[in-house]
Amino acid sequence: MSSPISLAHRLWRQLPVAPRRHALAAAATILAPRPDRLLPPVAEGAVIGGEIHRGSGLGEGARIMGRALHSRGIPQDQIEAGLVSGRLQGASSCDRGALKAPLILHVNAPEFPAALFRLGRRFLKNRRIVGYWAWELPIPSSLWSYGARFVHEVWVPSRFTAQALEGLVPGRIRVVPHALALSPVIPAHMDRQSFGLPENILIVLVSFSLASGMERKNPIAAIRAFRAAFGQRTDRMLVLKLTNAEHYPDEMRRIQAEAAGADNIRFETRFLPAEESAALMQASDVVLSLHRSEGFGLVPAEAMLMGKTVISTDWSATAEFLNDECGLPVSYRLIPARDPRGVYEAPGAFWADVDLHSAVSALRRAEDPDLRKKMGAAARLRAGQCFHGDELFSALTALREAPLP
Repeated sequence: MSSPISLAHRLWRQLPVAPRRHALAAAATILAPRPDRLLPPVAEGAVIGGEIHRGSGLGEGARIMGRALHSRGIPQDQIEAGLVSGRLQGASSCDRGALKAPLILHVNAPEFPAALFRLGRRFLKNRRIVGYWAWELPIPSSLWSYGARFVHEVWVPSRFTAQALEGLVPGRIRVVPHALALSPVIPAHMDRQSFGLPENILIVLVSFSLASGMERKNPIAAIRAFRAAFGQRTDRMLVLKLTNAEHYPDEMRRIQAEAAGADNIRFETRFLPAEESAALMQASDVVLSLHRSEGFGLVPAEAMLMGKTVISTDWSATAEFLNDECGLPVSYRLIPARDPRGVYEAPGAFWADVDLHSAVSALRRAEDPDLRKKMGAAARLRAGQCFHGDELFSALTALREAPLP
C-alpha cells in the first residue's frame, strides 16, 4: 500500500512540467535569504559554488574557474551547491576577519534561490553574491526572474548570454569567458586502442550530455550529416560520446534508431573522468557540434584549445570564437525554439536549424589532412587569445575596487 507521501509525489509528477518548476522556484524565493542591500566589501579570493562533482556544463565551469584561480595562487574555497546539495555551516577559509570572500555560484537563475536556501543565512550574511549563469536562447525563460532578485551581479561566459539576460539585471552583468587556456585538463595516456577505435581512419567526435537537452544539442542532425557525407565507408567513423543516457532512455532510443545499420557509427556512454574524455578528444580528428544554440560551447572551445578541427553551427556563443579562419562554421536558418522537455522555451524565442548541405560540405572538407593541420593550429591560437582568463581576474579585482552599481 502506498504511503501518503508517495501518493502525493506521484500526483505532483502528473502536473505539467512548467507549473511544477514555477511552484518550486516561487517556494524557494520565499524561503531563501536575500542578499544584503548595501554591497558588502569583499576579501581577497573567492568561494566557488556549484555542482563541483557533477558532469554538467555548469559544474565544469566551476571546476575551470577553480583551476584558473589555483594557477595564479588566488585563495579559494569550493563548495558543492545546487538544488539538492549545499548545506554549509561556518565561514569560508578565505574570509579575513570582518571581510568575506565573494560567493561565485555556478547555479542558473531558476535554481539559484534554492541553492542559497541550502547554504544558509549565516554563511551568506555580509557576503557579495555573484551568479555565474549561462543561457542558450536570446530571450530568458520567465523562470529566470526568480534568481535575478538574489544576486549583487551576474557573470556570464559570452556576449550572447549577456544580451539575453541584460533585461533581468540591467547594468549588473559582466562577460567573463571560461579561462580554459590557463589550466587545461591534461589528457590521460590513452590512445585509440584504449577506446577500441581503429587506427588510420578519420574519426569524427560528437560529445555532449543528454541532460543538456537532446533537441538543443541536435545529435540527429550530426548523424544525418555524417551518413550523407560518408555513407558506410569503413575509413570514416562517427563516435558519439553521450553521458546521462540512462536517465533519458526514450531519447537515447531515438538517437540509436537514427544510427541503425551504420557500422561506422559507435557510441561511448560510459562516464569518463575528465582526463580520459580529453584523451578521447585527442584521439579524434574532427569535433562536430551541430547544436541549435550554446550559451558558451565548452566542447568546441576545448577542442580548439587542443588544436582540433571543429565543425560548429555558426550561431549563438560559439560564433564569438569560431570563424572560417580557425574552424568550419555551418550555415543555418532560425526557427522557433521548441523543446519537448519545456526547458529551452520562451515566448518569441528562436534558435538555429543547421543546413544539412553545409554540414556535409564541412565534413568532406575536413577529410583533407593539410586543412586539418592548418585549422588546428589556427584554432589553438584563437582559443589561447579568447580564453586566457584576463576577464576573470579583472572581475575579481573589480569586486573589491569598483563594484557594479
